[in-house]
Amino acid sequence: MSDLSDLRTPATLPRIPQQPRRPNWAQPDPIDELARELDAFVSAAVHPDEVAALLESDGLSDDQIRERYGVRNSFALAEELYDRTPRRHPEPDTAPADPWRADLLGCLLRGLVFALPGLAYVLGAPLLAGPREAYGLPGSTFTLLAGALCGWAWNQGLAHRAYSWLSLGDRPGARRCLLVGAPAGMLLGALVALAVAGPAHPAAAAFAAGQSCYLGASGVLLVMGRERALLAALTPLTGGALLTLVHPVPVSVRLFLLVTSLSAVATLGLLEVAPGTRILKGCGAVPGTSRGPRLIASLPYAVFGLASGALVVSAGLGDRLAGAERGALALTLSMGPAEWLLYRFRGGTLAGLRASGTSRAFRRSTVRTLARCLTGYLAALLALVLATAVLWPHAPAPTGVRLGGLLALGVVLWTGLLLQSFGAVLGAVAVCSAAALAQTLALLTHAAAPGTVALAVYAAAAVAQVALVAALLGKATAHR
Repeated sequence: MSDLSDLRTPATLPRIPQQPRRPNWAQPDPIDELARELDAFVSAAVHPDEVAALLESDGLSDDQIRERYGVRNSFALAEELYDRTPRRHPEPDTAPADPWRADLLGCLLRGLVFALPGLAYVLGAPLLAGPREAYGLPGSTFTLLAGALCGWAWNQGLAHRAYSWLSLGDRPGARRCLLVGAPAGMLLGALVALAVAGPAHPAAAAFAAGQSCYLGASGVLLVMGRERALLAALTPLTGGALLTLVHPVPVSVRLFLLVTSLSAVATLGLLEVAPGTRILKGCGAVPGTSRGPRLIASLPYAVFGLASGALVVSAGLGDRLAGAERGALALTLSMGPAEWLLYRFRGGTLAGLRASGTSRAFRRSTVRTLARCLTGYLAALLALVLATAVLWPHAPAPTGVRLGGLLALGVVLWTGLLLQSFGAVLGAVAVCSAAALAQTLALLTHAAAPGTVALAVYAAAAVAQVALVAALLGKATAHR
């Protein structure tokens, strides 16, 4: 719709031609002449009432209109002018700004920040060593996985709630939310890990408690847009892990580097939410923000975090000997390109909405945009899988089945995030939860050919979620 507010001032309104009445049989239709005079204004009008407002602003009375143009009043004349003038809404002088524009470097940085904490397991390997138990894994593995899954679920729900406060323009409210929620998540993750570890793995329980603290503090920094600060805090951890690849590092030095990075991240997170302590003094009451986002609205996002995390973990447990670490690293790094491509998709659909004249044309445009973005994400994921193979030169090369399962899992994760951006999180939760449950049952029952089972589960989930996305593509209200 064109902006006509600049046409409403007396200096820019077209003037109604003042002419004496002439016999209709000797002269052209006066309404046609008036339509030609006012063509630029009437062609851009979106309703006859705009034309009527113009006529009345020029001081034309109904008596004058009846005498000059032979119609009963200004509204009747406006309708005649509107009907006789084709619509020609002018394009804006400059292209409208894309609200979904995202910085590629910033998104890639987020993907790197997601992956770097995995180096903590490299530094902490001596602390986690022990006899192998189920699935040929050290006993500490399940302690760490339990704490991580709990943290992923809690922080996903907490991040949604904090982002909801930010979307209301209430940054103090987001800080207050993180100030209360992050420590609660740290405590919960540590208790879950301790319950799984028991007295047999005290070192693993301590490591998992540190992991929970990191997840809570880093979640605060990521929500508040402090990726660069988080990256700087991970420098000791990153440097130490890279050093262990070329030279043995004593356990005391490893522990010092782990604690240093964890302390830096925790301190930065605390400083980020510290202003929220002033808010808590008034029992959390903030003028104009007493009605914040509902707590129950964040629950589906927490469940999605748990389900998607369980899918990645179960893939690693079922295919550990085939270089699952490599696949997990590739998936984690791919979250940077995935986030950027999600923004590209939303921006592309918005442009398609402006350019399309029919719902069918809009649907074709969104389908093409989806195909480009999804193909781009799969290409990025495949490139990362091949690139990380250099870091594990002695790991078995992924077979077609394992590679297909990894790419199908990538489709599940990316379309799940896309459904969340549509506000259709319940569909993503249902599909991912069912897939995680099926994959977990396959592992517990020691199903034969775990790679084939995983491929079937991920492919079915990917097809289901693509179908959910396709059902929303043609609905303009889903792209707002």
